[in-house]
Amino acid sequence: MNAVEIEVAVSDLAVQAFDRAEFPFAFLAAFGNKETTIKRLRKGESNASDVHGGVLQRNNIHLAVCESGRVGETLRALRESPRTVAAKAKFVLATDGETLEAEDLASGETIAPEYRDFARHFGFFLPLAGISTIKEIKDNPIDVRATGRLNKLYIELLKDNPEWATEARRPDMNHFMARLIFCYFAEDTDIFNGTGLFTKTVEQMSARDSSNTHEVISEVFRAMNTKIADRAASKLPGWADQFPYVNGGLFSGSTDVPRFARMARTYLLHAGELNWREINPDIFGSMIQAVADDEERGSLGMHYTSVPNILKVLNPLFLDDLRVELEAAGDNARMLLNLRKRMAKIRVFDPACGSGNFLVIAYKQMRAIEAEINRRRGEPIVHSEIPRTNFRGIELRDFPAEIARLAIIIAEFQCDVLYRGPLVARAEFLPLDKMNWITCGNALRLDWLSICPPTGSSVKLLADDLFSTPLDQAHIDFENEGGETYICGNPPYKDATEQNASQKADLGSLLSLSTDSWKSLDYVAGWFFKFAGYSRSTKASCAFVSTNSITQGEQVARLWPLVLSNQIRITFAYTSFKWSNMAAQNAGVTVVIVGLGPKSAKAAILIETNWANANERREVPNINAYLVAYQDLFVEPRLKPPAVLFEMTNGNKPADGGHLILSASDADTMKRTDTRIAPYIKPFIGSDEAINGFLRYCLWIDTKTAKQATEIPQIRERLNRVVEFRTNSKKSLTKAGSATPYSFQQVRQRGDETVLIVPRVSSELRPYLPVILQPKGAIIGDRNFALFDAPLWNMALIASGLHWVWIGTVCVRLEMRFSYSNTLGWNTFPVPMLTEQNKADLTRCAENILLAREAHFPATIAELYVPANGAIAEPTGPSPGIHRPGGIQ
Repeated sequence: MNAVEIEVAVSDLAVQAFDRAEFPFAFLAAFGNKETTIKRLRKGESNASDVHGGVLQRNNIHLAVCESGRVGETLRALRESPRTVAAKAKFVLATDGETLEAEDLASGETIAPEYRDFARHFGFFLPLAGISTIKEIKDNPIDVRATGRLNKLYIELLKDNPEWATEARRPDMNHFMARLIFCYFAEDTDIFNGTGLFTKTVEQMSARDSSNTHEVISEVFRAMNTKIADRAASKLPGWADQFPYVNGGLFSGSTDVPRFARMARTYLLHAGELNWREINPDIFGSMIQAVADDEERGSLGMHYTSVPNILKVLNPLFLDDLRVELEAAGDNARMLLNLRKRMAKIRVFDPACGSGNFLVIAYKQMRAIEAEINRRRGEPIVHSEIPRTNFRGIELRDFPAEIARLAIIIAEFQCDVLYRGPLVARAEFLPLDKMNWITCGNALRLDWLSICPPTGSSVKLLADDLFSTPLDQAHIDFENEGGETYICGNPPYKDATEQNASQKADLGSLLSLSTDSWKSLDYVAGWFFKFAGYSRSTKASCAFVSTNSITQGEQVARLWPLVLSNQIRITFAYTSFKWSNMAAQNAGVTVVIVGLGPKSAKAAILIETNWANANERREVPNINAYLVAYQDLFVEPRLKPPAVLFEMTNGNKPADGGHLILSASDADTMKRTDTRIAPYIKPFIGSDEAINGFLRYCLWIDTKTAKQATEIPQIRERLNRVVEFRTNSKKSLTKAGSATPYSFQQVRQRGDETVLIVPRVSSELRPYLPVILQPKGAIIGDRNFALFDAPLWNMALIASGLHWVWIGTVCVRLEMRFSYSNTLGWNTFPVPMLTEQNKADLTRCAENILLAREAHFPATIAELYVPANGAIAEPTGPSPGIHRPGGIQ
C-alpha cells in the first residue's frame, strides 16, 4: 500500500464504531498486512504478546486495547515488556477507544490524540508499511489526505463521464481539477469572501441527488471569470455573485463541468472539509500529479521528493551564495538593497519541472532571504521584488504543468501571508494576471533560449495566459535583463534499454550529429547536453539529479566530452546516494547531483556521501566526470590489456535452459547411475558459487567426444531438452546452437586450465575485490571474468587496494555494487612495466593471500571479506573511488 491508501484506510478505521476485539487486527490491515498474516496473529500462532489484550507483530509493533482510563499504564507495560525488546518492535500503541497513545521506540517520539483524531497522525506509523517517514508528511498530513480525496473524486467522475477520459477531453478534466484545487485553497484562506464559501455553496445550492451539481459549479466558475463591472449584464445568480473575479486564465474559456453522481458529490464535499490553508505546495504538487496519470495512479503519493533532497541541488547551485552575501551585508542598508536587486533578476529554470516542486522550493527559499533583507532594512511589508515569472519550467504533460503554475501561485500567496501579513496578501492577490511561466512541451525538442532568454525585456512563449496553451504566440515583459540564470531539476532517467521509441528519437535528434554512440546514453544525458548548448549563448549554471550511471563506465567517455569544454566545468557534485521517496521499503534510485557552470578560479565543491546520508564537503581544484577530485580525463574501453597483463575473458555462456547445469545431488546421482558419465561432469563456477562456496556442476562435452557422450541415455535426454530450448529461442545465435546441444553457446576455455576468477558483480563493502584461484578442470560461468593459466602475480594485482579504487571509479555500478569489466577495468588498469622482482614480490603476496584463506578454511569469500562491523548490508562506508577501506586481506 502507498501512503495515500494507508491514510484512507486509517481514516475509515477512525470513524467506525470502536470494536475492542477487532481494533488491533483492523489497524494492522490498514498498514498493508496480508489477510494470512492477520489470521496467524488472530489465532495466536505468531502473537507473542505478554500484555493483556495485546497483539505483538515481530519487527513491527506491540499494541493493546485496554480498559477506559488505563491507556498510559498500558503503554508503559508495552514499552517495558521483555517481549517487545525480543521481538524488535518499532512501536508500542495503546488505546481504550477514547484516547490513543503511541511511541516510536527508536526515536522516543510520542503521540497522544483523541481516538477519533488518530488518523491525522497516520504519517507517524508509516514505517509499519516499510515507508520511511518523511518529516513534512508527519508534521502536516493534509497533503496526503487531500491527494486521497481528490483521487477518489477523479476516479468517480471519470466513471460517470467516460467521454472526459478520452484523449480529446482529458485536458478539460485536468483543467477542472486545477480549478477545484484553487477553490478549495481560496475558500480556506479568505481569498473568497468568508471561510468555506465554495464547499458550502455547492452543498446548499446543488440537489442531494446531484442532478444539478455540475450546473452550480459551472456558474461559480463563470462568476470567477466575470469582472465586477460586468456582473450586472452577466445575469449571475445572487449566490454565485459572492465569488470574486479571479481569471488570469484559470477560469477563462469553457466553464463546462463533468456531471456528478451522488457519490462524486459526496467526495467533492468531503475534500472541501479539509483545511486547505495548510497545503504545502511543494509536497502537494508532486503527489497530486499522479491523480491524472493512469500509469502513475498505482504509485500515488510515492514520487514526493523531500525538501532536504531538493536543497542538495539548490543550495550549492546558488542559495548558499545568496546566504553568504546576506551574512556579509549585515545591517548595511546599501549592501542589502543591492542583494535584493540581484535576487529580483535571478531566473530559476527547471526544464523537467513536473508539478514544480524545485521551483516552489527555490521561490520560498528566496522569499525567506528577501524577508530577512526587508526586516534588516526596516521594510517588513514592502512588496516582493521577486517575480514568480522568473521561475520558469517545461513539463511534458499538461496536468503537472497546470499544477506547477498553481503551486507557485499558492506559494506566492503563502509567502505574502507569512512575511507581509494576511490583509496585505489578500488585498493584492486577485485578480490573477495572465502571465505564464510554465511551458507544456518536450524539453529536449524546445529551444530553451526562447523560454528562458538571457537578455531582453520580453520573451516569446508557447501560451497566452495562465492555464491554456493555444497556438498564438504572446509576449511577457520582464525586469531582469542581465540577471543570473540557474537551471535545475530531476529529469527522467531511463537507461538505454528502458527508453521508448519517442525517447530514443528525442536523443537521436539532439545528439546524432555530435556522436555515434548516443543510443547507449541514459535519457537524462539529453538535459546535460542541452545545457551545454544553452550556456554557449549566455552565462548560466545548472545542477541536475541523475542516475549515477552517467558518471561511470563507458557513458563517461561518450557523454562528458560533449558537455565539458573550455567554458564549462563541474562546479559541484554529490557522489552516489539514495534519492528516496515514499515507496514501500524506501525504494529509491541511486543518484548523483552534478552542478555545471562557467570555468573560473573558484574552487569546486565535492560532497562525498555515504548511505547514511552523512556528507563530507571539501573544496577541490577540479572535479572530473567520474566525480573525483582530479583533472579531466576519460577512460575508454580497450579490447586488449597492456603488454604487461595477461588477457582476461568472459566466462562460458550455457544458453541451455538450465539443462547442461547440474546440482550437486543431480551430478552425484548421474555418476552413480552410469559410471560412463563421470568424465563429462565438471565443477561449474558462477559468481554465486565463487563468492558463497556453493557447489554446482555441468556437462562439459567437446566435439571429439560428443558422439560417444550422446549415446548415454541420461546425457541424451538432457541434450534433447537443450535442443528444444534453443530451437524455440528468439535469438538467432541461440537458435544456431541447437545444432550442437552438447556444447555451451559460448566456449572460452578447454577445461584443463588453472583459472583466476573475478565475479562480474560484487559488493562494494568488501575491502578487496573477490578474486578466486580454481584448480584445473573447473568450468567458469559467464557471470565471471577469468584469466586462464595466468601467473599467480595477476591475483595480487586484482586483490590490491589500488585495483579496488580503479574499478570503483571507472566501471559501472549496479546501485553501488561493483560491476567488473575486462575491457574497461582490467585492460585500462594503469600498471607500469613490471620487473621480474616486482612479479616475484606480487607472487609472494598472492601466496600469502591463499595461505590466509586456507587458515580460515572452510570459510567462503563472502564470510572472509566483510566489513569489521559484520555482514554485508546496506552500505554505510565511505564513497567508493575516494577512500580505500580497511579490512583483512
